[in-house]
Amino acid sequence: MNTIITVKDLVKDYGSFKAVKGISFDVYEGEIFGLLGPNGAGKSTTLEIMETLRDKTSGEIIICGMSLDKEPDNIKKIIGVQLQTSGYYPGLTLIELIHLFCGLYNTGVDPMALLKIVNLTEKAKNKYKELSGGQKQRFSIATTLINKPKIIFLDEPTTGLDPQARRNLWDLIRNIRGQGTTVIITTHYMDEAEQLCDRIAILDEGKIISLDSPDKMIDDLVSSGFERAKQVKSANLEDVFIHLTGKEMRDD
Repeated sequence: MNTIITVKDLVKDYGSFKAVKGISFDVYEGEIFGLLGPNGAGKSTTLEIMETLRDKTSGEIIICGMSLDKEPDNIKKIIGVQLQTSGYYPGLTLIELIHLFCGLYNTGVDPMALLKIVNLTEKAKNKYKELSGGQKQRFSIATTLINKPKIIFLDEPTTGLDPQARRNLWDLIRNIRGQGTTVIITTHYMDEAEQLCDRIAILDEGKIISLDSPDKMIDDLVSSGFERAKQVKSANLEDVFIHLTGKEMRDD
């Protein structure tokens, strides 16, 4: 597998507080790589440094063969970063917003083709503020694809979504990866990480405490003698919800 991102001995200090304490990891081309950890673990800081949005204290980051220290502007051209919902002009239509982003990237895309990828063609002339939560999240992912990036960064993309919207977004992320794009994702949902990620790094207090595939981590825990306190049912309440309401794409 080809390495597309290398992080080596990354450190980020805020005065006397050490948010990231010398972490190292590689991301492979075409995988979905998860950064997991409790609040304050350092995952969002790590993500923002990789996105060129925050300065590091020390360490080295190489993205697509380019040094973050020497070629940040070239790195920006080949990555896509998901904005939070507050990052969009609420009174503009989706087509207008896409044209705005095209101007920022100095590139051109077919707005309807882009919206088709995220199943929002029927909302093309709607204003951003008129979208539901799930639609806003899908549109935010669409904007990460405008510059045809090799890597996209998604920071907790399904927070606050209902089960249908969340699983629809999973399908979208898988489809994006299927087109050859590498995806870096943070999430607080362990089922999401287990379903989506090829490998995950678990951070705690600024350090990586485990890095492997979800299956390997689970197998290692089971082999250590771990047992759940009670028998796990073959389905959960989310499965019931999806089964009863359907998983088809809706105006979520």
